[in-house]
Order: sequence, then C-alpha cells, then structure tokens
Amino acid sequence: MDVMALVNEKKDWLIDLRRHFHQYPELGHQEFKTAERIREELTKMGIPYETAGVEGTATVATLRGKADKPVIGLRCDIDALPITEIKDLPFKSKNEGCMHACGHDAHITMLLGAAKILSEHRDELNCTIKFVFQHSEEMINGAKEVIASGLLDDIDTFCGMHIFPYLEAGTISVEEGPRYTSADSMNIKIIGKSGHGAMPQFSVDPIYVGCEVVNALQSIASREADPVGTLVISVCKFHAGTANNIIAETAELGGTIRTFDPVLRKELPGKIERVIKGVTEAFRANYEFEYIEGVPPVINDGYYSEIAAGTVKKLLGDKGLTLYTKTPGGDDFAYMLEKAPGIYAFVGCRNEAQDQCYPLHHERFDLDENGMLNGCAFYVQYALDVQDKVKAKG
Repeated sequence: MDVMALVNEKKDWLIDLRRHFHQYPELGHQEFKTAERIREELTKMGIPYETAGVEGTATVATLRGKADKPVIGLRCDIDALPITEIKDLPFKSKNEGCMHACGHDAHITMLLGAAKILSEHRDELNCTIKFVFQHSEEMINGAKEVIASGLLDDIDTFCGMHIFPYLEAGTISVEEGPRYTSADSMNIKIIGKSGHGAMPQFSVDPIYVGCEVVNALQSIASREADPVGTLVISVCKFHAGTANNIIAETAELGGTIRTFDPVLRKELPGKIERVIKGVTEAFRANYEFEYIEGVPPVINDGYYSEIAAGTVKKLLGDKGLTLYTKTPGGDDFAYMLEKAPGIYAFVGCRNEAQDQCYPLHHERFDLDENGMLNGCAFYVQYALDVQDKVKAKG
C-alpha cells in the first residue's frame, strides 16, 4: 500500500473536512455537532461505533481486519478552546469566542482520513483497530471518562499525536521517553483583614501577602528541585479587591504545576503548602490551599518508538524524522498510555512563509495542512507497521 499516495488522493476531502471542523468549534463536553459529523463520516465508511463520555460526545469506532488481535488504539482529541480567533481566514470560526487554537480540528481530520483509508484496505489488516475520538482533552477529564466506559479495555497498544507548530511541516518526532509533563493545578486563598487603603496598619493586606507567596513559591523550583530536571510552578490567576482605597479581605490565586519526575510530583503538594503556610504566618494572614492532581506525564515506550521511527522514515525519508525535546505541556492521553504502552507523536505543521508559525493556544494559530496530511499517513502506516509486532500483554 502506498500510503502517501492514498492520502494525497483524498487531499481535497481532508482539507474540506478540517476547515468544516475549524468553522464550528465546540468546547469540552459540548462537542455535539462535532460528534455528529464524525459519526456521519464513520457511517459512510461502514465502521460501527459506540459512544462514551458523560454527555456522549466521545466516539469509539471499531474496524475488524482478518484477526481480532492485536487491538490497536488510534486516538485523537476533538474539543476546542475559549479563544476568539482574530486571523481572517476564509474558514474562520463561526462560533463566537470559541476556536480550534490547538489543532484538534486537524486531529479529527487525520483520524477520520486514516479510518477511511484503512477501511478501504481492511484485507491488509491482521488486527483490529479502534479509532478513539476523545472529547474534553482541554479540561483533562475526557480520557478518564472514555476509559471508564470499558471500550478501551482490550486495546494492546495506543498511538496518539499532536499537530506541532514548533516543528517544520514535513517532520515528525516520535522518540522514546517523556513527551509531556504531568499537569497539576492549585488554588490558594489568602485571608487577611480588610480596612482603609490609607491606614494599612489596621489591616492585613492579602494582596501584599499573595505577592510574597508568588515570589516564595519560585524558591521550590530554584532551590528544592534538581536543576537538571524540569519543574514549573506558575501562578496564573490573582484576583482581589473591589475599589482603589479598600484593602481587601481576601485574595484568590490559581496556578499550574508541571514536572516529568513522578517522585517529585508526589512531594510537591507538601512543599507548596509549607511555603504558603510560612509566608502567611509571617505576615499575620491565614490561608486555604487546594491541590488538584491532573494528568500524569506522557511517556513514549521505547519499543514502539523504534517502530514509529521506521514509519516516519518510510513516509518522509530520513530527514523527516526529527528530534524535539520533552516539553512542559500536558495531555490526558497519558492515562491511555498507563493502560497500554504506545507512542505519542509531534507532527510538524510550521510554515513561516504562509504565516503558520504561531504557538498552540494563540488567537492567530493556523497550520500548514500538508503537515496534517503527514499525520493522517502516519496513523495509517504506523498501524500497518505495528500490527505484527505488538507485544502481548503480560
């Protein structure tokens, strides 16, 4: 099977499909029209599917080849972001304040394209393939809901990917080891004593104390973590006050915590609370602290990464296989890789000449659609390459 040729034959259909999804983005747990279109396409292909998720917006479709086993899971995410698109594309988002700024429109398209090609060549499949159209990745809870449905229990290996504006279109990164960090979050409430802004001596200013907390938390990364590792503690929300001359009673902070180190990750809630407690006591304030455990790190299995590297070279040549350092993003695909080993690919989509060079989650994000075609081809070729090499679950 000449996979790239088959993908290029469907290029116009794939581009039209991606632009449709781009125009009609939907947020996590609200992907009703998106799921409807996905299922329409699967029905045309003759691939049966089941629904999952609390709202039923996730879809798991099953294509049976000449053998029931192994079962290969190909996964994409389908939700958009609460971002207003400002780039004036002819297929600009029609849903105000909602945008596919993370490339999930391309992810859906790549997986539907793979499903179409593989369904047309099912006689070449010595396996069963499950196409997982997962909802609510941006809220990092969709994967758990799909896993809870039991529809993924028989999957022997998973493959996921992300369109990646940090790599040139025509390249793909699949190396073994960590891809994304864990992604936890925290909420902090500083409780002071309100009063007049001109007489701070009678008050306990939670804004001042909160600023000291923000500064002190950085000492954990700089002085309590191995400098050759990765630790990010970012306070991204700080809300307090109602008027220019009133010292507020409380300040509310929120932030994200990222690391590749599972041991350090377990220690971080205690370290962070110790710092908050010490600072607030020093300045006569009180606090409330909530640590929310998010997704674990995304880690590529070495065995499957080696197969995937061969897949990339087969499709794009030696120059198509590139390396990209592990990055402090997060993806709930990590839960699937905890169920069964597999790989997560970064698929290059950067093209500065076409103004397709903005980062993920940017209001001007766009992608070189040739990168999307490569991602579609990777899904197909990887499934073919791995089907006879899947390690039995032990």
